[in-house]
Amino acid sequence: MRTITWYVLALVAFMVVQNALAQEDYKDRVATLKNQKEKITEQEKEALKFEVEQINKRLESGDIGAAEANELKRQAAEKRALNIENRVAIIDNQIGLLERNEGILLPEIPYDGIGPTSVELGIRVDGQPLEQYLFGENKKDIRYDRRTYSDLVLAIGLNNAIVEGQSLQDTPYKVGGSRFFEMGWQWRTRVFKNSNFLRFNYGFSFQFNGLKPKDNRYFVSTEEGQTQLEEFDFDLDKSKFRMDNLVFPFHLELGPSTLKKTEKTMRYSLANQVRIGIGGYGGFNMGTRQKLKYDRNGDHVKDKLKRGYNTNDFIYGLSAYAGFDGVLLYVKYDLNPMFKDALVEQRNVSLGLRFDL
Repeated sequence: MRTITWYVLALVAFMVVQNALAQEDYKDRVATLKNQKEKITEQEKEALKFEVEQINKRLESGDIGAAEANELKRQAAEKRALNIENRVAIIDNQIGLLERNEGILLPEIPYDGIGPTSVELGIRVDGQPLEQYLFGENKKDIRYDRRTYSDLVLAIGLNNAIVEGQSLQDTPYKVGGSRFFEMGWQWRTRVFKNSNFLRFNYGFSFQFNGLKPKDNRYFVSTEEGQTQLEEFDFDLDKSKFRMDNLVFPFHLELGPSTLKKTEKTMRYSLANQVRIGIGGYGGFNMGTRQKLKYDRNGDHVKDKLKRGYNTNDFIYGLSAYAGFDGVLLYVKYDLNPMFKDALVEQRNVSLGLRFDL
């Protein structure tokens, strides 16, 4: 019985203290609400100014006419006026509730951050706070029309070389074992203002072109400055030659697109569309290496040789692609010979699939 009595007394004392604190604190909360109430009109005016600027940009670009622009401005002004009225009413109700009860309120269910002890005021444009577009370092305009888009590019497929005086059928390299891989970033910019049928496609890519010689051969640099294939002294399990390049592709891309328009944005989409690109690339050779695997006197040996092999430092060539959506058939051909001052010139050629992600 004594335990229960002490518990009741402690509970009563706690409630008395809480009520006293609430009475002391509610005036500060009322002052905070009144301060935020004064900012509502300023916020809505800034939002209206921003919307009018966007409408004017659309009018200047010719997307809408003067009559439609005036109507959109009228609707925006009406919306902001109603926002001010409704938001001020919410604050007035909160202030009245606090003052009438002197800060002593029953627990309330939170509703969007607005309650007797917390008020969340703000305007969102496209789901993001207006301040991100209007103030400070986070200022960012909503762009009605994006003329440039970007993608990650991956490509993979078969690699080989065309030898001077020989057909591709007589290549000294394994067709299935010689492969290439490419990874880079591209930008697409439409050429014309009101049409997305023709686009510039440009960026940078890392190319890894591999060759696997046939008939137990490997590459050797001679004293005369030549790089040529010679037979290896042991049976090779693997012979692979690879050139790593950094190139800057540029293509003229053609193809239809889907236009998606809203009141705030206009976007062109290439999803589920056919496209063709024709162009070329130029860049630099970053390194050349050769990997050999073989058995010697019962030991399994792996040689990784990173040398110049007299390869050309500058890379340039032609390339093209065609396909549907983000999956494209891709071909590229180096116009520069693989090796400097070669008696018999060889030029790298690749065929595979390209993925624009």
